[in-house]
Amino acid sequence: MKKKHLLQNIKEKESQIQKFKLRLESSELCEDLYNKAILEKAILKKEFENAQKNKFVEAIKKFIPKKKELICDYFKN
Repeated sequence: MKKKHLLQNIKEKESQIQKFKLRLESSELCEDLYNKAILEKAILKKEFENAQKNKFVEAIKKFIPKKKELICDYFKN
């Protein structure tokens, strides 16, 4: 349900962006609203990506240690 709502909001932001893009050069207010709409769309996309992630798999990944590569590892040969 949340994913559908996020997708709907993203589509609404895209339509707003297109409308502001047409009037971008005509006024400073449209430019500010355009920039704000782009930021809001990016936030919504990130929320959608986070909603797509499997919470169980992400929890397991936190417990599995990762081998950290150091700069000196690249120059061993």
